[in-house]
Amino acid sequence: MPRRTRPAEPEEFEEHILDIDVGEEMRSSFLEYAYSVIYSRALPDARDGLKPVQRRILFTMGDMNLRPDRGHVKSARVVGEVMGRLHPHGDGAIYDALVRLVQPWSMRLPFVDGHGNFGSPDDPPAAMRYTECRMDPTAVAMTTSIDEETVDFRPNYDGREDEPVVLPSAIPNLLVNGASGIAVGMATNIAPHNLIEVVQALRHLIKRPTATLDDLMRFIPGPDLPTGGKIVGLDGIRDAYATGRGSFRIRASTRIEAVTPRRKGIVVTELPYNVGPEKVIEKIKTLVQSKKLQGISDVTNLTDRTKGLHLVIEVKNGFNPDAILSQLFRQTPMEESFGVNAVALVDGQPRTLGLKELLEVFLAHRFDVVRRRTEFRRRKAAEQLHLVDGRLIAILDIDEVIQLIRASDDTAEARARLIAVFDLSEIQANDILEIPLRRLTRFSRLALEREAEELRQQIEGYEAVLADEELLRTLVSDELDEVAKSFGSPRRTVLLESAGQTVTAAVPLEVSDDPCFVLLSATELLARTGDDSAVGVAGSRAKHDVVVSAVRATARGQVGVVTSLGRLHKVNVLDLPALPGTASAPHLQGGVPVPEVLSLTAGERVIALTDVEGDGPGLALGTRAGVVKRTRPDYLANKDSWEVISLDEDDYVVGAAALRTGEEELCFITSDAQLLHFGAALVRPQGRAGGGVAGIKLAAGARAVYFGALTPSDEAVVVTVSGTDSALPGTEAGGVKVTPFADYPAKGRSTGGVRCHRFRGGENALMLAWVGMGPAMACAANGTAVDLPTADGRRDGSGQPAAQPISAVSSPVAAQVLV
Repeated sequence: MPRRTRPAEPEEFEEHILDIDVGEEMRSSFLEYAYSVIYSRALPDARDGLKPVQRRILFTMGDMNLRPDRGHVKSARVVGEVMGRLHPHGDGAIYDALVRLVQPWSMRLPFVDGHGNFGSPDDPPAAMRYTECRMDPTAVAMTTSIDEETVDFRPNYDGREDEPVVLPSAIPNLLVNGASGIAVGMATNIAPHNLIEVVQALRHLIKRPTATLDDLMRFIPGPDLPTGGKIVGLDGIRDAYATGRGSFRIRASTRIEAVTPRRKGIVVTELPYNVGPEKVIEKIKTLVQSKKLQGISDVTNLTDRTKGLHLVIEVKNGFNPDAILSQLFRQTPMEESFGVNAVALVDGQPRTLGLKELLEVFLAHRFDVVRRRTEFRRRKAAEQLHLVDGRLIAILDIDEVIQLIRASDDTAEARARLIAVFDLSEIQANDILEIPLRRLTRFSRLALEREAEELRQQIEGYEAVLADEELLRTLVSDELDEVAKSFGSPRRTVLLESAGQTVTAAVPLEVSDDPCFVLLSATELLARTGDDSAVGVAGSRAKHDVVVSAVRATARGQVGVVTSLGRLHKVNVLDLPALPGTASAPHLQGGVPVPEVLSLTAGERVIALTDVEGDGPGLALGTRAGVVKRTRPDYLANKDSWEVISLDEDDYVVGAAALRTGEEELCFITSDAQLLHFGAALVRPQGRAGGGVAGIKLAAGARAVYFGALTPSDEAVVVTVSGTDSALPGTEAGGVKVTPFADYPAKGRSTGGVRCHRFRGGENALMLAWVGMGPAMACAANGTAVDLPTADGRRDGSGQPAAQPISAVSSPVAAQVLV
């Protein structure tokens, strides 16, 4: 098809017709459009994990000085600045991107602090004229040192200003917050992850660049979604980490409880990523009305700012809640699939990246940023030292300098004479001419000499980093550790190896009252074994987890759960899922999180399991303040929960153990590395209202970090983990030591005990301690197994550096339940 071109001034030149091939024109125009969408709108950069509009929002807010310590401004003002200066694609697209940067259910680590109605998973936000915003501290970390020539700049759309090609990005944003976008012929979808876990993997990769995918997955076992929930099945995650493509299922967190005296219901506390409660309610109503789903009488949304998500699905009498829950997972958005397609821009080209490649691209960017920042600071320090040297020359001959300047006719002559007489550079001469006379004093000379010495030391430090690649890598690793300490938070999403048993019948399940064991994992999952044969194995360590407490029970019996607030809650064993896999290799990923079984208060943690149906010697508890208590065998009550120890203000339970014979040794370990053990017979049993007696004498500022009970034997060991008490939990590996328990002599109750760990430089406290039957097993906060050293026999020795932060230590299940 010919295209006609008309001149602006017909009388100046003739009209002519230009023939153009339609196919070639379409290909050229479409490629330009596709290029623009891919590089300027839809795909994130693998270095900072941001799309252009997000990067421009953060850069503009930094230029506007909208720091976290400043007041909020109207969102419309930020949108206008971004659109006018850098992003001429319409205010709607900019505000949509800004809103997402605010929403904690969209971003695992939000970058913008919003004030006003920024919507919900189901509802849109208010208009930009009604909302306000400012930078979050995380956004400051993304843009810090951008004015130190750490990244390249390019002209904006009209060439009047410059914008950064990429942000310095001290946070590994692409993995932490994920990304999604649809370009022309390609798309990206990356799941969010936990910042602490990603930083641990990055630091490991810095030390061991040849680390394998399995090594990295010890630190990053799976995504960590902003909305929590449960990921069912881990095979798809490994595929995604290996190839950049894969999928996994996200399941809502639920629990079954009595919603009325005569009726049970399903309480939903967390939903899959990007799924709102109204979407679930609408789907349930549609299924009920079409009679595709039976047994549901009502659905109520009780979500508020205090309790968070709280969706109650009431079940009709005569229907099994587990069977209905299984149907809800199959037919509603309470279980969704997340397809990973990790496509990002690397050196300007879209690439599909695996986990290790994503980490390597970010590390290469941080190495470049830190190197360029160091070069900039070295250059600035050298320039300042050059000026200081000139000022020192001027102060040494101050009278001659003043006379020379006074005798000069103008500034140019004074500058030339200073350069000639004192052998100064032009920059030094200009600086001297601008110095006020009040600074040319003896005090200024001392201050200048001190400044010159400090600048030389700084320059030496900068040059050392630039000359030694190992120092550079260590500096990047330390800065990542600080980021994790500042912005890290515990994992929200539970990783399940499999979905466990699926209930399909609409009638109550018939379960015989067989012997079993109830297990509590380090990641606070509860489960029961199918029978009691699991204790026959020595390991009983589930994949990605360790069992920290185990108790004998029957399938239709009850067990007690002791919490940090000194309360004991009854739990029906039948309400706990049976472990998938074989009895000799139980997988705790089939367990249920504690909040789905018990309603705990804020800050209340599960400490241990205990028997509530036996007639043994009772329960022993130890508190942070060093108090010990033994309950009487008749401490049980006809209630679902009750108090088993009266605690003082700011005190809490650090350990609890069910006594089997009453002749066990009770053991305390304190934060200042003192260990005390004494016979349980030295503690007189008390009733439920008793507050206990003095267990260990604490030094000023110390606290008890461990309490437990054991029967001494040659297999018993002591595990201690040292660190810094100011570090964020889960960010510092510290030193770990394993010692035979037999090396520690018994002392009397209410004494100080003996030293069990010697601190190394920079350490000042025990972060974790444990005593029990070996072989000891440890895991990180995400449940990943951590190897422990062998027992070295030095009870007051220092620990060995741990491979990663240790969250829990435990014995094999067999050792915990052996009578």
